[in-house]
Amino acid sequence: MSADPANPDPSGWTRKDLVGIRELSAAEIQLVLDTATAFKQVGSRQIKKVPALRGQTLVNFFVESSTRTRTSFEIAATRLSLDVVNVSATASSLSKGETLKDTAHIFQANGADLIVIRHSSAGAAQFLAERLRACIINAGDGANEHPTQALLDAFTMRERLGDLRGRHVAIVGDILFSRVARSNIHLLTKLGARVTLCGPSTLVPRAFERLGVRVTHELDPLLPEVDVVNLLRIQQERQRKEYFPSLGEYTALFGLTKARAERLKPDALIMHPGPINRGVEIDSDIADSGRSVILDQVTNGLAVRMAVLYLCSNARG
Repeated sequence: MSADPANPDPSGWTRKDLVGIRELSAAEIQLVLDTATAFKQVGSRQIKKVPALRGQTLVNFFVESSTRTRTSFEIAATRLSLDVVNVSATASSLSKGETLKDTAHIFQANGADLIVIRHSSAGAAQFLAERLRACIINAGDGANEHPTQALLDAFTMRERLGDLRGRHVAIVGDILFSRVARSNIHLLTKLGARVTLCGPSTLVPRAFERLGVRVTHELDPLLPEVDVVNLLRIQQERQRKEYFPSLGEYTALFGLTKARAERLKPDALIMHPGPINRGVEIDSDIADSGRSVILDQVTNGLAVRMAVLYLCSNARG
């Protein structure tokens, strides 16, 4: 890698798009993480902006609502000297019946070099990647994938734990509807980590074992074994019926309470992709404790997204 954090070496990356973790090799994942390490140094400078992608334009196209991911991509793009345009579904012609393809072609015709898209339909990013010259970055497509979240999660783990090979990661909660879980499963297994999924049987079906992970429906025996516990939000907006009797019962069985946190190894990491339902997935004091790396995940998301934008743009040429 180049010694200059403002211009890491992009060789070895040939994809103009990032639509998912599933299609990436372990070497490509490591390249993104290494590039993010270089860009994180930029964030520690007094002047945090570099001219790496100056003169190019990024469209942040969020058909689904978002705070963390949209803001992170906007700041990451600004730090790379990209010009940024934010577009929501209600502010686009999608609300008038225009197709996704036509809307995206309008962005490209207006000079967009990169399009970051979040969409409620699985496969939306892949659909555009196959039809546009612009770089397409998937910021979450339905319950399919959220690749940059998995990359920033892995970056945070690697920063604290080193090599992830052989590390035991528990992903707890709403696996069935979680694009974060799917991307994390693909990434962690590619890097040699052991992954255990835990939650109610209605939200963590045994079918996930086909992805090379372990499934359990009991949290308490699992906690002393793991190096990382990644707690997922209960996504009530994606659930079309009740998958457990009540939030109170979910917390009693699967919430990371103070008592449960004491069962973890002293150096185990506590993670959450956000937004947090405090008192449901995790006790508020635990979320704010020194063992939590939740805010580190947010900070590292900037470096990871800078790396993704930089690598894809260079591959596009």
